[in-house]
Order: sequence, then structure tokens, then C-alpha cells
Amino acid sequence: MEQSDFTPEEERLIEDEYQALLRDYLNSMHSQRVELIERAYRLAKQAHHGVRRLSGEPYMMHPLSVARIVVKEIGLGSTSICAALLHDVVEDTDYTTEDIERMFGPKIASIVEGLTKLSGGVFADKAMKQAENVRKLVLTMSEDIRVMLVKLADRLHNMRTLAAQRPEKQRKIAAETQYIYAPMAHRLGLFPIKTELENLSFKYEFPDRYAEIEAKLLANKDAQLSNFEEFAAPIRKKLTMMGYKFQLYARTKSVYSIYKKMTKKGIPFEQIYDLLAARIVFEPTAEFSEKDQCWMIYSAITEIYRPHPERIRDWISMPKANGYEALHVTVMGQHGQWIEVQIRTERMHELAEHGLAAHWKYKTGENSGGELDKWLQEIKDVLANPDDDAIAFLDTFKLNLFAHEVFVFTPKGDIRTLAQGATVLDLAYQLHTELGEHCIGANVNRHARPLSYILQSGDQVEILTSQKQKPEPEWLEIAVTAKAKDSIKKYFKKSRGIMDTILHRTPEDKARIAKLQIKGEDSFGVLMHILDIICNDYKINIRDLHVTSDGPFFHCNLELVIFKQKVVSQVCMKLREIPSITAVNVIEIN
Repeated sequence: MEQSDFTPEEERLIEDEYQALLRDYLNSMHSQRVELIERAYRLAKQAHHGVRRLSGEPYMMHPLSVARIVVKEIGLGSTSICAALLHDVVEDTDYTTEDIERMFGPKIASIVEGLTKLSGGVFADKAMKQAENVRKLVLTMSEDIRVMLVKLADRLHNMRTLAAQRPEKQRKIAAETQYIYAPMAHRLGLFPIKTELENLSFKYEFPDRYAEIEAKLLANKDAQLSNFEEFAAPIRKKLTMMGYKFQLYARTKSVYSIYKKMTKKGIPFEQIYDLLAARIVFEPTAEFSEKDQCWMIYSAITEIYRPHPERIRDWISMPKANGYEALHVTVMGQHGQWIEVQIRTERMHELAEHGLAAHWKYKTGENSGGELDKWLQEIKDVLANPDDDAIAFLDTFKLNLFAHEVFVFTPKGDIRTLAQGATVLDLAYQLHTELGEHCIGANVNRHARPLSYILQSGDQVEILTSQKQKPEPEWLEIAVTAKAKDSIKKYFKKSRGIMDTILHRTPEDKARIAKLQIKGEDSFGVLMHILDIICNDYKINIRDLHVTSDGPFFHCNLELVIFKQKVVSQVCMKLREIPSITAVNVIEIN
């Protein structure tokens, strides 16, 4: 950042952006506290006077843009808007948190303080420092979720203006955005922001691949939209006849989601047929429930087009953990292509666009209850463990950001939500820690299943216990969820020397060096995935790491410090499960 006087044109630009912010706020559903926002704006403008961003524009444009995202794209009110306007004042000027509290009250000051603590990047030079930064971020978020919501707005604007940074800085910021902030946006139900963060991260980490897919999308755009209008016409006619007020529009797959699908399935762009989806947002009538009307529209659509029996997603009866509600059905279009149709009420659409936290907890003034509060409580429980080192915490927290869920039923019919891939053991610990510690298996759909059985949506599960059963070190390999892993670690930490067992060593074991060679497709995040498994899952130190790229492929040579030879084979098996890995070989152990 540099300082210089602003031109009259730049002063007008700042004032115009502020007036746009006020219009966004006045068009919102919040109480009208314009005077408070005006004071925050004047203070921020005075504090950042003459300061410019790397792009050369006045720095004040940044907090104004963040504030507009906060109100228009997330749906927050005056407290968060003021915090967004002031979020860099304490860090970059002589003003203190105490000054902010005196002028704007404790709530705004608390959020600004939380954002000031998060001013540094998540990715540090060393893994421990990086993990400590994430821990600090999560701690502030757990006290007031608005800290994270404003931080996401800040990160989104920084990503939108990342072109001014050096390439190496671009890649660093993009990597940490993909690693922490995009999953966080997903977990909070901010789907448009999550999608944009993923796209922009991909664009700056892999610009050539991004440009290639984007060009193909643009080349296909006219044909895709023409096919969509042909597909949508009979649906529009039918819904109009039914008397609904609605919007029906196309939703194009993002560049990053296309890339993920190409990578996961090993197919070229030309073989992806669901580039477009249809979305119906309708105004429900008072005559029937929202759920019933969604199914009525589903019935109308499937009278026109043949549905795919295995691709119906009922997120109305069982909303996602982040609050998402909708009915998804995939149908066969006129030209033999599968097209997904998303059916939502206006309320469901608002929730999907602005997120559970913003829409319920701070927009309507209601306590969200449900899954968001449960999740935040889990975070606080993890933070309450003073014995966890930062890297162990990072591992635990990442598990809490699961993007896909399964729904299972208890014998009493209660619905429980878990991360995809969760086991019987995970469910036992979710129900109660003591239940988890004595779990010996479960009856799943009236069939006996072991602790390691991976649960599927719709399973009815009865946990089986024995007072003789106690946690075993191997349970850390069975457990998937953060709560289960953390509970197991806490159990073992009660007994001296147990953690050495978990870390695959005894006092008489001597350190040895295992040399591995890994080959695979140079896909997004693959190196991070490898390091996650070695450092976090198995707690193994890396003595040396060398990575080279050969076109679309990479070669990685690793030297690991181990204490038991058998752990090497376990690590190799785990690494081979990564989709983009083609070969994992042990070169030598000495």
C-alpha cells in the first residue's frame, strides 16, 4: 500500500460506492440504522485517506466493497456492515479496539477485533504456524459467526481483485482460499460465494487449465442455451396452467466443478453432458404446504420428461447440514441428454443464496438451532481440548467442513446427519461419548455390522454396546468425523504412553528413513492431500520432499522418518486411494 492524495474523480468514486452501499442497505429487510453506518464510513474514510491498494485505486474502495458483499450477497445488517467498513482500521492505523468500542459499542468492536486477529494469511512457512493461524480463525468464529461471514466477504473481494498481486502471492492466496475459505462458505450455506471462491482459486492456481475449460464453455454457450429454452418451454406452459408464479432459468456448471468431474471420472470436456441445470423458484400458495407443492411440480415435470430413478434428491424432507432445502430431479431431455431440475420455493432460494447463518440467526433475529448450532458447539468442544497441538486441531477442524452428508435413523426414528464415509463408530460417538467408548458394532437395517461399517443414507441403525469394550488405537483409523477422532484421542491421553502406541512407536524403536516415489496426474490439491495423509493422519515427519512436473503429470520423491516398518505399507495403501495418484512405490527403507 502507498499514500498519495486522491483526485476529485477518485473522491467521487468513493462517495458513489458509499451511496450504492446505502441503497443496498435500504433495500434490505433490516432495521434502518443509516446514522451508525454513516459514522463508520466517515471514520474509515478518514483513517484510510490517501492510502492506495497495489492496483492503484483508493484503499477505501476495499472496505466499501466488502460492506456491499456483506449486505447484498450475504444478507447481514448494520452491525456487520460497520464491522466490514472498519475491519482494517485497527490493523492499519493508530486507532485501537478500545476506540472502536467507545464510538460504536462492544458488538462491532468485538467483530473488528476478531477480523484484526485474522488479518494474516492461513498458510505460513511452517505447518505448525499455519495450523495455529487456522486455530485462531476458528476460535474467533466460534464466539460470533459474523466474524467468519465478514471474513468471507473480505476474502471474496480480495480474490476478485487478485490480479494486482505477484503470481507467487496469487497462488498462495488461491491455495488457502481453496483449502479453508471455500469449504467454510459451503458449510455456512453460502453457495454462490463458495462457487466463486473455488472458481477464482482454480483460475489463479492453474490459469491454463481454467482458460481452456472456460473457452470451451463459451464456445458451447449458444447451443446449450438454445437446447435449454427448447427443454424449458413445455415446463413453463405446464406451471403457468397450474397457476404458479415462478422463475425458470438455466444454471451453468462452474469451471471448477467441470474440472473436478473431468478429473474424477477421467473424461474429457466433450463427455460431460450435464453442463446446464434448470432451476425453478416459485411462490407457494396458502392452499398446500411448501413440501407438497414441490412434489406437485415434480409430478408435472415427470409427466413431460422421463425421470432418472436413481437421481432424485429430496433435500426438503431432510435438509442438508448447512440448511439447504430443495427437491432435485434429473430427467431425460428431448435430445437424449440428462438435465437436472432444482425445485425451490422463494424462501428456500433465499436460504440457499444467503446461507443458514445469515438468513436465520441474524436476519430474522431467531436462533437458528438445528445443525448450525450443533456444528458450532462441536467446534467449541474441539477448541476446549488444551492438549491438542495445532496440527491435530487442523486435522480435526477440516473433518468438520464436510461437503457431503448422509442421513441415518435411530431406532426411535430420529434423523442424524453425518459426514459421507462415516462409520458405525462415528454415529455411536455422535449420540454419546460413553456410547462410543463401549460400542462393539450395530444392527443396520436388522443386520449385524462391525464398527467400521460405512453408513448410507436411509440406514436404520441400532448401536450395540458392551461394558467390557474399550477404545483401541486402531479406532483412529476407523473413525471419520472430528467428534469421534477427538473423543478417542482424549481417552488415550488419560493414560501415559498411549500416544506413542498411536504414533506407531515404542521406546526401544529406532528411527529409520523410508524413501517413497509417487506418480500421478498434477490435479488441483493433490500435494495437499498427500501431505494431509502423511502428516495429519499418520503423524509422520517428512525429512525431504522433491516434486517435479512433466506436463499434466507429477513425480514426487519423499523421505519419511518412521519407527515401525509396517506403517509404510499402511501409508502407501492410503495414498493409492487418492483418485489422481497412479503409482506409489517404496524405493528403500534404511
